[in-house]
Amino acid sequence: MQKQPFEAWKFTEFRWFILARFSLTMAILMQSVLVGWLVYEYTKDPWKLGLTGLIEAIPTLVVALYGGYLADIYSRKKIIITSIASLSLASLLLSAYILYCQINEAVFALTTIYVYVAIMGICRGFLSASVSAFGAQLVPISVYPNMISWSSSAWYMGAIMGPAIGGLIYAWFNPAVACFTFTALMFLAMCCYVMIASKPVANKLTEPLMQSLKSGIVYVYRNKILLSAITLDLFAVLFGDAIVLLPAFANDVLHIGAKEMGYLRAAPALGALAMAVVLAYHPPLKNTGKKLLLAVAGFGLCMIVFALSKMFVLTFIILVVAGMLDNISVMIRSTILQLQTPDNMRGRVASINSIFIGSSNEIGSFVSGSMARAFTLIPSVIIGGLASITVVAVTTWKAPKLLNYEIMERGNKLN
Repeated sequence: MQKQPFEAWKFTEFRWFILARFSLTMAILMQSVLVGWLVYEYTKDPWKLGLTGLIEAIPTLVVALYGGYLADIYSRKKIIITSIASLSLASLLLSAYILYCQINEAVFALTTIYVYVAIMGICRGFLSASVSAFGAQLVPISVYPNMISWSSSAWYMGAIMGPAIGGLIYAWFNPAVACFTFTALMFLAMCCYVMIASKPVANKLTEPLMQSLKSGIVYVYRNKILLSAITLDLFAVLFGDAIVLLPAFANDVLHIGAKEMGYLRAAPALGALAMAVVLAYHPPLKNTGKKLLLAVAGFGLCMIVFALSKMFVLTFIILVVAGMLDNISVMIRSTILQLQTPDNMRGRVASINSIFIGSSNEIGSFVSGSMARAFTLIPSVIIGGLASITVVAVTTWKAPKLLNYEIMERGNKLN
């Protein structure tokens, strides 16, 4: 198992991949600030804020498995570029609509936001599987942990700058300028992927559609370590992630504006970025499963403290710590996913992972919004944090293979 902290950077195509990941992440997270603030500003309803997550998740769930199938039979690069181009076009149209409403002082239709979010869900359903599978083809397998660490660093760097800059642009200029900005960032990401050569899929599958989808599901089900890792994250995020409620906390609890809310939205990514650099030098090769479980439990505890905080500085610090713990979970789970999956199944397995993990973020947003309406804002987040800790306890009891898993043992076999 390689231990050089900058090993992945030796590969030119990986550097283009990192820039694309940074740009696209920055754009998507900037968009999340814009959408979240617009929805809550117009409705003052946490449930409608959470509804945006459900509207994005449903299309993702519908197309994800098919997107994974395509990633195992067609050019992953072409799927990525087509998906980002579609995102860019949708963002451009949204930008034009927002600008039109501002110029003509027209009433902003909330339905327009929901349609845009649904299009985002469709594109991400195709994009996620291909990006994960394509990234794994850019470096040797021995470099995977380092590649994943720096890839997550790029993601979190974009997640820091996107919300922060998005909040500033929203506060200093207007929503239309913010929307045009993240549209340009999406276009930059597409250009970066153009610079990377297409990669053939090893042992490309020849099974019919339904049989190949079944093969992917059966593979994940039989791999208990992989299944346990993504199931753990599914339920932890489903119940414990309250980030979608930040606009409500910012407005009703902390009494701050869009600019400060952008800082809070960037705080988890700031902590995650710091942890990603640490993990590049000190990857969790030993006691990997135990570290994963502790990180998820710690994240749930952070959400409880977040709910109880009434101070901006304390909330910011807690979200930074939550981001650090979340990145440990992401890095370990992503490494397990890459090491446990053969190349000709990467698309389908990645799509199943996106159903478990990616859509759980959006469905978790809806759950958080629904719980906030049912139990009020603060109690709902406390309940979610306690639920996440309970999920960790149950996983520790029911999944001993994950508890005792160590990356180093698998890595030695691969080398």
